[in-house]
Amino acid sequence: MILSHLAVLLIAQAAMGAARAIVEGPAKGYLDPAAQIHRQDGPIDSDLALGLGLGTAAAFLAAVVLSRFLLRPLDNVRSATHRLAEGHYDDVLTVPSEPGLAALVQDVNSLAATLADTERRRARLVSEIAHEMRTPITILHGQIEGMADGIFTPDDAMFASLADDLDRLRRLASDLSSLSQAEEGAFALRSASTDVAALARATARRLRPQYDDQGITLTVDADTPAVISGDPDRITQVLINLLGNALTASHPGGHVVLSVHGGTGTRTAPRHVTVGVTDDGIGIAEHDLNRIFTRFERIKHPGRPSPAGGSGIGLTIARGIAEAHGGSLTVASPGVGRGSTFTLRLPVTG
Repeated sequence: MILSHLAVLLIAQAAMGAARAIVEGPAKGYLDPAAQIHRQDGPIDSDLALGLGLGTAAAFLAAVVLSRFLLRPLDNVRSATHRLAEGHYDDVLTVPSEPGLAALVQDVNSLAATLADTERRRARLVSEIAHEMRTPITILHGQIEGMADGIFTPDDAMFASLADDLDRLRRLASDLSSLSQAEEGAFALRSASTDVAALARATARRLRPQYDDQGITLTVDADTPAVISGDPDRITQVLINLLGNALTASHPGGHVVLSVHGGTGTRTAPRHVTVGVTDDGIGIAEHDLNRIFTRFERIKHPGRPSPAGGSGIGLTIARGIAEAHGGSLTVASPGVGRGSTFTLRLPVTG
């Protein structure tokens, strides 16, 4: 800061000297020697020397004051980043008046708020996972201990119950593994020529008994083949998640539509297959449209309990699978109580 002020001062001095030389050069031939000596040793050079000295002192003082003014908020930001690294996310910095520094401090405060929210959701996840695992483990422990003590008979029904609880633990472990892959963008895809329409029809047949049990109509519009290069198991996982969410969001007597259409594409936009899942259920508020894809986030609706057994990571995984295929997963809703539409877009390659 000090050097920059001095550099400006020296450049100004050099410019003044150059201007003086240009102005006096033509006139020197017409001055007598005494006049030239007077101009060289006269008050002009003394004034310049005095001005240079005063300017240097002013530049030094201004640089010191401005440095303290600018460095104090920077020191606060540096201290705040150190506290963030130590896990202290609740400290809020005072926004300075200087616009550039104010933007930096606001960014740091925003980062701290985001990290604090992530930490809260992580703590909640640990609690929820512990709860989800504790129930089947407790049941398994009681059943195995009961069989060992002769209280329970080791028959087919008992083994089926044990298998159900083990399967619940397996699904939870699989979801957590898929979430990790989605976060890292590291899904291992086994791509093959895949008819998305055929997958949609098969998934609908698989889930139709659950829809019938709850009195919800499931309509499938997927008669035309829609072939892409993708992982059929992963795409089926997305379809199951979307149809399962639509079932949970629907009221008895509601209607869900599953559609598959192939896009024609253009020169700038490649061809794609579009899968839509539309329900007429509880809908989604506008401010929640992006939140629902956040990991561990479960949207609560007044008067309606949260889905049992859900950990809030299904849509995060589904979007990660879509993006791993080079596609996208989005949602639209007219509002609460007016249903919603999830749209899966998968590019057609080759």
